[in-house]
Amino acid sequence: MSTENELFSAVDALLEQVTQDDLPDPAERRRLREAAGLSQAQIAKALEARREAVGNWETGRTEPRPPKRAAYARLLEGLAARFPAPAAEVYTPPPIPSFAEVLAQEEAARASSTPAAYVPPPQYPPAPPRSASSTRPSASSRRPGVKKATAKPVPAVTPAVDPRFENGPLAVVDCEDGVVSAYCVGGLVLDVPAKSVPALVEWTLKEARLGQPRLHRNGKDADPIVVLMPSALERYGLPAALSEEERRAGRLPAGHKVLKQLERAEWQLTKRGFGPWARIYRPAEGAKRNCVQLCIPAWNALDVREWDDRDAPRLPSMGAADLARFLGTFASRVMTPRGTTAVTGLELMVALHPPTMAVRDEESGGWKPGGGPAPGALTAVYEHVPCEVPDGHPVLKGKFARHHQRTPAEMLMEESFDWCRPLTDAECMKSHVVGIDVNMAFAAAANRLTVGLGGPTRVTNPLFDPKLPGSWLVDLSHIELDERLPSPFTAKGTRPEGPAWYATPTVAYAAELGYQVRPTEAYVRYEHGSYLDAWYQRLRDAYMATMADLGVVSGMEERAFLEAMAVHKQTDPEMALVLKAIKATAKGGIGKLRERPRTTPLFEPWPALERKEWRPDIRAAVLATSRINMHRKMMKVAAATGLYPVAIGTDCVVYPSDGPSPLDFLPRTGDGKPLPGGFRLGVSPGMVKHEGTQTTLWAEEQHEKHGLVNIARLIKDGGRAADDGE
Repeated sequence: MSTENELFSAVDALLEQVTQDDLPDPAERRRLREAAGLSQAQIAKALEARREAVGNWETGRTEPRPPKRAAYARLLEGLAARFPAPAAEVYTPPPIPSFAEVLAQEEAARASSTPAAYVPPPQYPPAPPRSASSTRPSASSRRPGVKKATAKPVPAVTPAVDPRFENGPLAVVDCEDGVVSAYCVGGLVLDVPAKSVPALVEWTLKEARLGQPRLHRNGKDADPIVVLMPSALERYGLPAALSEEERRAGRLPAGHKVLKQLERAEWQLTKRGFGPWARIYRPAEGAKRNCVQLCIPAWNALDVREWDDRDAPRLPSMGAADLARFLGTFASRVMTPRGTTAVTGLELMVALHPPTMAVRDEESGGWKPGGGPAPGALTAVYEHVPCEVPDGHPVLKGKFARHHQRTPAEMLMEESFDWCRPLTDAECMKSHVVGIDVNMAFAAAANRLTVGLGGPTRVTNPLFDPKLPGSWLVDLSHIELDERLPSPFTAKGTRPEGPAWYATPTVAYAAELGYQVRPTEAYVRYEHGSYLDAWYQRLRDAYMATMADLGVVSGMEERAFLEAMAVHKQTDPEMALVLKAIKATAKGGIGKLRERPRTTPLFEPWPALERKEWRPDIRAAVLATSRINMHRKMMKVAAATGLYPVAIGTDCVVYPSDGPSPLDFLPRTGDGKPLPGGFRLGVSPGMVKHEGTQTTLWAEEQHEKHGLVNIARLIKDGGRAADDGE
C-alpha cells in the first residue's frame, strides 16, 4: 500500500506532465531550425544533448524530457516569433493520364514508320505543401518483440505518392544500443524487427514500402535499396571490412554463415555474389518483383572517386540520416543507384527506353515488361563491327597478331581532345593562362544526337549522308587548318596521315568546313533515332536542380555566376556530393557503352558483350560530337579575336589571358554580349565555367620541367595532384 506522500508525488508528476510546455509538431520544429540557419549540432550543443536526439525530436521519433524540454520549447517559441509560418496553400493535384491514353499513344507510335519520340511516362504529382500548423501523428512507442514496421510518424498517403513506395526509394539501416532503425528520405525512421539478413530482406519487401516507380511505362519499378551502416553489419553477422582476398574477389567467400542463411531461406544471389552491391532475389511472380539490393559503404560500395570528395572525404563520418538524404536526393533526381555511377548511367538509359513493350499480367492484372520490341529502344544484340570494337574482341581473332597495334585505318579512334602546343612569344607576354571547362560535356553532346538503333550494314564507296549514323573510312589528310588550333579529326590534334575510320559527326564537320569527303567503305545503321534525348533531359534536370540548391541558377549575370561557382561546394557539402555523382553518372554511362574486359583473356568474349547496350558506335558518336562542338567554338573565337587555345584536356580549354578571369579574354560583341557561337559562361550543360588560373610563368615552367605537357590537366590545382601521384 502506497503512503500518502508517495501518492502526492505521483499526482505532482502527472500534473507536471500535463502542464508541460506545448511544443509545435515535428515538421514545424525542423522548419524553424532551417529558417534560422541552425544545424542540429548547434541546437544539441546549446541544450547539452546529442545531435541524434535533436533529429529524433524533429521527426517525432522521440520527445524531449525535462529539463531539456522547457529549454527546447523556449528556443522554438523565440524562433517562431522571428520566423512565422507561411499561410497554408490550397493544393490541387494535376490530372494523371489514364493508361488507356498512354496505350493509344503507344499504338500510334508502333504504327509509325519511324521510331517514336520519347513520351515521358505519367508522373505522380508533387507532394502538397505541408502547413506549418498541421499536426502529425505521434510516434508509437518501441516495445520489445515488435514484429511490424512502425513509422514515426506514419505519413498520410496522398495522390503525390505511390502507396507501394510511400517511404521512398531506399533506407539506411543503423543499430544503436541494440535497436535497429531504418532512416528513410525526409527524416522518416522505421523500426526494423529483423534479426538476420534473410529476415531483413523479407521485411523490406513486405512491410517497409520502399522502392521507386518506373521511369517509363514499358519499364519496371526500381528495387528497394537497403544501405547497411557499420553497426548494422555487426548486428547481422557481416564483417566490418572485406579481407584482401575478399576485396579482390569482390564478394564474401562461399560458406559464409550469412550465405548459408540466405540459402536456407531460399533466397538467391546474382553471379557477383554477396559484395558491396549485393542483389538478393527470388524469381518474379508475374508483374511483382522479389528483389532487394544491399549497399555496404564500408566495403567501398560508394567509391570516393565517384561519390565523395577525394581531398576531404565526408561519407565515412556521415550519419544514417544524412546518408539517407544524400542517396535519396540522387535517387529522386536521377534514379535508384544500381552500383557504380557508370552502371547507374547505363541502367538509366534502359529505364528510360526499355527494350520491350509492357503486357498485361493475367494473374495480377498489372503491367509487366515482356511484349514486342519497343520503338526507339535498343532491342537486340547485333553483330559487332571489327573497326568499332576495342583490342582483344573476339571478332578480331585471327585477323591481327596477338599484340598488333591497330592503326586509324583499322580502328575507330573517336576520343576526347588531349592536345597542347608551345606558347608563342606574343602569348608569353600575357600574364596568365586561364582554363574554362564545359559543363556536362558528354551529356550535352548526347542531346538531339541521332544514333543507330538497329544492326550495321556494310556499304562500299557510299555517298556520305550526315543524317545517317555509322562509321566511315575516309581520307581527311588533305584538310589543313591553322597550326595554332588542333585538328578536329584526331584526339591528339595532329593532322591525319591517311584514310581512317570516323563517326558520322566528324565526317559531317569536315563537310561543314567546305571540304570534299569521299568514303571508300562504311558501316551504317538505317534504323536510327534520338535514343539519348530522354537520358540527357533526366540528367540535365537533376544537374540544374542540384546546382540551384548550391546557389547557382540559369540566367545569372556572368560575374555573379563566377562568384557563386567559387563557393558553391561550401554552400551545402552534401549537395555538392550529389552533384559530383550526377556528373560521374553522365560520364560513366557513356563510357559503359564500350566496357572493356577486366580479366578475360584476349579474343575471348566478356560478359558486357551480351548486353544490348554494348554499343561502341554510340559512344564514338557522343565523343566525336563533344570534340567537334569544342572545335567549332574555338574556330568562332579565333575568327573574331585572333585568340587561340594553348591546351585542351577532355572538356577543359586553356587560353592565354591578360587577366586571371575568363571575363578577361572571352570575346564580346559590340553591345557587350557574349560572342554568338563561342564559349559562354553559365550553368547549363554545354556552357562553360572557370576551371583554374595560373601564371604564364608557371606554364613555361611546366614545359621546361616535364617537356611539352598538357597544362589543361594541371591548371586546376597547379599540378599538385600530379606531384602526389594521383
